[in-house]
Amino acid sequence: MKPVISVDAEPAELAARSSEFEAASAVIAWATGRFGDRLTLASSFQNCVVIDLAVRDDPAIEVVFLDTGCHFPETLSFVEEVRSHYDLNGRCELRKVEPLNRALRGQSAWMTGLKRCDTPMRSAAPIVSWDKARALVKVNPIANWSDDDVNGYIVDHALPVHPLVARGYLSIGCAPTTIPVAPGANRRSGRWAGTAKTECGLHLE
Repeated sequence: MKPVISVDAEPAELAARSSEFEAASAVIAWATGRFGDRLTLASSFQNCVVIDLAVRDDPAIEVVFLDTGCHFPETLSFVEEVRSHYDLNGRCELRKVEPLNRALRGQSAWMTGLKRCDTPMRSAAPIVSWDKARALVKVNPIANWSDDDVNGYIVDHALPVHPLVARGYLSIGCAPTTIPVAPGANRRSGRWAGTAKTECGLHLE
């Protein structure tokens, strides 16, 4: 087991780390080495890119899936496929924001698959930062990746693919608020279509 290191990082250190990390593998190695088993990866299981990157460095990393109770059956099947594929140290939490806070209780840092290209609100997302709302270090290893980077990694490493992708669902959330994306449209246009909403609440600080 990797050593657990207390959170004593100053904002200046986090900013410096964020600016120095360009490779996702480098930031993940830093995070797992610094925080050990007090680092949790939260995944929506839209894809398994960050999971693949993380388990290459630490096969025992805890992975949390937030089960809203409204996921597509295909998403739940994909969760089980990925869990089995990697023999994940995973757990499932119901609903979203409050269960995530509960899952992160006692942890020092959490990791996400957030990308700057996802939404305008995320366009300046740092790779490493201080999550004021949860008083934890937040690590976004692929913040600087494009959608093409993600798709290229999936192909290059022959990763499992969510079954709804082939049916035009390019950004997958809860079934009642997710629709297929029209050809040429923004990947996130299928989320909360017809509303002004762009964020689920997990990444609001």
